[in-house]
Amino acid sequence: MKLLPESLELITEQLSRFPGIGKKTAQRMAFDLLKWPKDDVRHLGDLLKDSVEKIGKCSVCGLVAEIDPCPICAHPTRDGSVLCVVEDTMDVVAIERTGRYRGKYHILGGVLSPLEGVGPAALNIDAFLIRLDHVEEIILALNPSVEGETTALYVARLLKDRPIKMTRLARGVPMGGDLEYIDEATLGRALDERNPL
Repeated sequence: MKLLPESLELITEQLSRFPGIGKKTAQRMAFDLLKWPKDDVRHLGDLLKDSVEKIGKCSVCGLVAEIDPCPICAHPTRDGSVLCVVEDTMDVVAIERTGRYRGKYHILGGVLSPLEGVGPAALNIDAFLIRLDHVEEIILALNPSVEGETTALYVARLLKDRPIKMTRLARGVPMGGDLEYIDEATLGRALDERNPL
């Protein structure tokens, strides 16, 4: 005998597909949805259905957007000579929150990961190479992981014969960080890449 309704089990199963959401958390979320007013649940369902129809990827940079090209690619004052290469849309959101970058982006849609079967063909590399005609600088803003480093080296190798300045985000001790709690790799890189005062 099943204790819970099948529809609740199906909702739990779908919610558990979100990153960082395990089965128990998904089940709590599903039960919480049952407490919502029915109109609110219907509204959420409508929003999800509409978003599937409205949201796509920019044909130029790969940013998740409702228009094509996206607002950043279409913006007349963004500097097209500087291209920041990132893994996904959330990286663009993080960089944009700083208010310090005025160039354009290219989203790879992931990073190389041979162990997970992710090779160059799975990334948005071809569209990236097409965009390089007027680019003077490429900022590789990939996560400091083995996969991010591998992807950065791959991109650098692809561009080694082009007269394009290649830069990476600085790495080191975060603001407000306590040296005794910083891992050795981060602290070592901060020492190696120290800046003059």
